[in-house]
Amino acid sequence: MAWWDFFRPNGAGRFDVANAHTVELTKRHPVVSLTKSGAAIGNMRVNLSWSMRTSDTGGWHSDRRGFLRRQFDVFRPQVVQAAGPAMVNVDLDLACMYELADGSKGVVQPLGNFLGDLDAPPYIQMSGDDRFGGTSGETLYINFDKRDEFVRLLVFVYIYDGTPAFDRTHAKVEIFPGSGPRIEIPLTEREPQARSCAVVLIENRKGEVTVRREVKYVYGFQAEIDRLYGWGLQWGRGYKSKV
Repeated sequence: MAWWDFFRPNGAGRFDVANAHTVELTKRHPVVSLTKSGAAIGNMRVNLSWSMRTSDTGGWHSDRRGFLRRQFDVFRPQVVQAAGPAMVNVDLDLACMYELADGSKGVVQPLGNFLGDLDAPPYIQMSGDDRFGGTSGETLYINFDKRDEFVRLLVFVYIYDGTPAFDRTHAKVEIFPGSGPRIEIPLTEREPQARSCAVVLIENRKGEVTVRREVKYVYGFQAEIDRLYGWGLQWGRGYKSKV
């Protein structure tokens, strides 16, 4: 086939576009089956990213400014990424509680350096701790070649330090299965006092792996999410070293 064939109308379909679109989990459509789509294989990547906008840190609201003020915006950055010299003090953490088929339970999270293992139980691994919400954010890897070992996994996010509200961080969790479309869950609800959010529940029931949107905000931390979902772990207060 010649290279110019791709520019013909029937050539576009020859590209592999398995990951070209996104499925957003909503209240109306909260569940997707990884098994039915053939995506419960390989390493699944779960990413948390966030940023702060100038309107959240004392800037003008874009819909209520006059013409002259809008002209000066060319000298003002519209998005302040939480990294670099203009760093905003924002620290969200991505984490995952797990329950395995052998009855073992635990958590993978940056706090306490519980980073997990991808090739041994719990078959979940944290890439590390991003304290500033850069473009890469924080990432969990889940080994779905070991999917028969999983009973349920709860992916959650908690505010470790400095963030006034989830809706002001513009946070979102994106899930990249081994194949198929990306799954996106925005965390944009106005819950001004919430410190944690249960984002998605991944369950293996009779061989079918599903991802269910939860987006349940709580006013405490890991222990309160644990009680909400009945995990039964023991929790203690933890701190990160200063950077």
